[in-house]
Amino acid sequence: MRWFSSNTNKIMLLLPTLLIYLTYIMMPIVIATYYSFTSFSGIGKPKYVGLANFQRLFDDPIFMIALKNTFIVLLVTLLLLIPGSFLLSLLLNKKIKGVGSLRAINYSPSIIAPIMVGLIWVFILDPQIGLINTLLERIGLGRLAFEWIGGDTLTPFSVAIIQSWQSLGYIATIFLAGLTLIPSELYEAAEMDGASKFKQLINITIPLLNETFKLNIILVITLCFKIFETVLQLTNGGPNHLSDVLVTYMYSTTFIAGEYGYGMAIAVASLIATIVFSGAFLGFYSLGRRLYNKEGV
Repeated sequence: MRWFSSNTNKIMLLLPTLLIYLTYIMMPIVIATYYSFTSFSGIGKPKYVGLANFQRLFDDPIFMIALKNTFIVLLVTLLLLIPGSFLLSLLLNKKIKGVGSLRAINYSPSIIAPIMVGLIWVFILDPQIGLINTLLERIGLGRLAFEWIGGDTLTPFSVAIIQSWQSLGYIATIFLAGLTLIPSELYEAAEMDGASKFKQLINITIPLLNETFKLNIILVITLCFKIFETVLQLTNGGPNHLSDVLVTYMYSTTFIAGEYGYGMAIAVASLIATIVFSGAFLGFYSLGRRLYNKEGV
């Protein structure tokens, strides 16, 4: 046991994971960053152009549309997914008959491939053949049949709903894991003091799940900034890139338009936006916690 606990052997045990991380995570980031400073079509020798690709981003209207759509997806998903998954976890945490089956059913959308999720929702949201508009037409509410996907307005909102649906069970499972770690004695003591279920939720459950909330919000941020297959299947960024998000625009620029250097600049910008957004959230979260503790609420 003494041999096993030595620092050298700890490093040796971590080395395979570190090598995998460096090879499949850090190295692609470094390579993408390098090509983002070049003009490169994927064939031949890349030409160094400095910050030209990044300067082009600010003058690119399609990039701005993709950035706006990504932020819409992120905001709507946060508003739907975090409260929804938390409430679902509270339900699944109750000792009721068949709760194990309910947990499995709620988690099942998370294991479906995103490309299949997109295909399923095409048959629900498509303006021409989709289930929603067809039903609205049949019951005489055709005026409510909108372009849920493929138009110039509603697609990012639809993508956010689909993302929330697919991730609901996954995020709820993390909340559920946090709920199981809260000692039951705290609730028993609160009940003896006459605290209602709502007061227990506000004063015990939510404060003790602070770190779980933080983890889930960071997960949602990263999930939204890397949405790709669902949008590709729903609209392929159309019409005229109006429903593109950052990753789909990067894909079309790199592999369809053949502008590898500019595509990598979009990828790096997406990475930076993810880091900045996550960092800003963590900063505000820490500030809020300090103010909360200082006031002694």
